[in-house]
Amino acid sequence: MFEIVKKQELNETVTLMEIQAPLIAKKAEPGQFIILRVDEKGERIPLTIADFDREKGLVTIIFQIVGATTNKLNQLQVGDHLADFVGPLGIPSHTEGLKKVAVIGGGVGCAIAYPIAKKLHQQGTTVHAIVGFRNKGLLILEEAFQKASDQLFVVTDDGSYGKKGLVTDQLKELLDQGETYDEVIAIGPLIMMKFVCKLTKEYGIKTMVSMNPIMIDGTGMCGCCRLTVGGETKFACVDGPDFDGHLVDFDEAMQRSTMYRDFERQRNEETCNLFKGVR
Repeated sequence: MFEIVKKQELNETVTLMEIQAPLIAKKAEPGQFIILRVDEKGERIPLTIADFDREKGLVTIIFQIVGATTNKLNQLQVGDHLADFVGPLGIPSHTEGLKKVAVIGGGVGCAIAYPIAKKLHQQGTTVHAIVGFRNKGLLILEEAFQKASDQLFVVTDDGSYGKKGLVTDQLKELLDQGETYDEVIAIGPLIMMKFVCKLTKEYGIKTMVSMNPIMIDGTGMCGCCRLTVGGETKFACVDGPDFDGHLVDFDEAMQRSTMYRDFERQRNEETCNLFKGVR
């Protein structure tokens, strides 16, 4: 059983938890993920490792409350235990040899981008972090990104915080000012990653993306996270989750990501009704 030792509401739909999992914390690297079950009858869901503390044996997860299982997970409190917490899984993000990188996070994707920015910064890489949200109320991890980057740029769609605009607007501005990067790392909604890659392709900058958003089972058995990369079929969970964004067929991935939307909406409504009045 894996104890929850910290729970923090980052905004009204996003929660941070620290889990006691020393064996996972010992080997975890940025870009990898875990699979958890809330209880013995719960479904298995993959969540990216947002941070880890090897000395304390803690693994941090950050999740958005969007479906039945994340709703159940959010009902747990400090002192409660998860039935299963397995990992680390996936191929760690490549950071070696990079001298200057732009790390771009969109929405809850910032939880995945942060540990990568942190490792790059710790190894001496110059990090320009660009984080984007729809509005100020959805802002997360600003202080963490400030510590993990040489420059931080915050943008919001409506201009309620930071600069008004999209992450691509800020990136283009930096590139047009003469900034050069060994690599751009973009993590967030599929549509955001698609347009970041479209922009960086014009400038000839290698761009890596995390396809974590389309993972379901996390082991390659369900086939739901298959995608086309450079004309070849890949699985986000076992071949990634990081891929060369210029080779990813984002239109296909976005179409596939909507397949279970109606079913998940129904299950979420059932779970919400179940927990009405609880705690």
